[in-house]
Amino acid sequence: MKLILCLFLLGMVVARGVERRPVNKVEANVPPYTLPELLVCADGTKVADAATWQNKRRPEILKLFQHEMHGVSPGRPAEMTWATANCDKAALGGLATRKEITVWFGAGKSGPPMHILLYTPNAAQQPVPVFVSVNFDGNHTVNAEPGITISEQWTQDRKTKQEQLARPDEKTRGQSIGRWEVEKLMARGYALATIQRADLEPDYETGWRHGVRGFLLEKAGRKEFAPDAWGAIGAWAWGLSRTLDVLESEKAVDAKRAAVIGHSRMGKAALWAGAQDERFALVISNDSGEGGAALARRDFGETTAEINNRFPHWFCGHFKKYSDKESTLPFDQHELLALVAPRPLYIASAAEDLWADPQGEFLSALHAEPAWKLFGLPGLGVREWPVVDQPVGATIGYHVRTGKHDVTAYDWAQYLDFADKNMGAKK
Repeated sequence: MKLILCLFLLGMVVARGVERRPVNKVEANVPPYTLPELLVCADGTKVADAATWQNKRRPEILKLFQHEMHGVSPGRPAEMTWATANCDKAALGGLATRKEITVWFGAGKSGPPMHILLYTPNAAQQPVPVFVSVNFDGNHTVNAEPGITISEQWTQDRKTKQEQLARPDEKTRGQSIGRWEVEKLMARGYALATIQRADLEPDYETGWRHGVRGFLLEKAGRKEFAPDAWGAIGAWAWGLSRTLDVLESEKAVDAKRAAVIGHSRMGKAALWAGAQDERFALVISNDSGEGGAALARRDFGETTAEINNRFPHWFCGHFKKYSDKESTLPFDQHELLALVAPRPLYIASAAEDLWADPQGEFLSALHAEPAWKLFGLPGLGVREWPVVDQPVGATIGYHVRTGKHDVTAYDWAQYLDFADKNMGAKK
């Protein structure tokens, strides 16, 4: 029976065209690797100043990620509209105003709607900075307030692959409250805007049919994606930028002080949104790992083959050719992080989250640091991986905390302190 199971799994791997090597979680077994030169242009020109970075090298790197990893995303639809669905000016016991905003991307309110949950602090006397994020399972999971709408979502049964559009159970209200320090954000003078991932794209291989990728594909008169078309992470990142479009019209929010933040796969989306959309004033990645902050060439934890096999819908078609061939990538993730410069960046890891390669996330930030130095800005300020629970950095912040793959109160405490220093929150 074990032999049959092994042969079946091997057949599944071969069927996808992806050969997977064993996952390494032993630091001593990490083989040597060489990273692409961050400050050398494609024509061999060395980048010695901020102007050359902004006008030549940065666009080169961005284009590589667009065509070889995340795909090319569309701009803001001309037909995009939105409206406030409801508003509670005494939310969280009077601490905040809670608004729900519905966004449509097609003419006549067509296409899958995106629902924004926005909290703003009532004590603020002027527009406040805002944290913008994609949540995993619905806006109603962020806080247990009964006034938050539970929206229908497309889901797929993992075993049968059957899909259904259903309203999540009432019991799921507030189920992710531990990951969202909403009251603390309000008390510190920040707004929070969050959107649910299923509105943009349900997170399974055929979920694109029910999200913005499918809608815009059909609208363009096409039936299949080009090899460099955007993947699901691109769709979630795109939704973050469209949320920022809406926030620019919100009088209670200072959209010029917007921090994009995400955890795990949404940490990847936050990085990609921040890399593409320079309106985001601060970019925060929490435990984003492979395909996010961690170096791809560093053979530790999740691999390119693993991520392409398990989540083939996340990236563009071209990215599949790099499975177990990371050395052939025309970039590495330190270059993705560098696209954020000169804006502040924060990378966080968890000590027990070996799958995400915590040390690889730190090293990626370290190798991205020269981009900030071109602008005369300090980066991490350290060369060695810091000990657990001791944050480091200036314009680039980093910490590895005690614990597993999650977002905790400790993480949020560091992000708020970093935002205070770098976005100038006024209390």
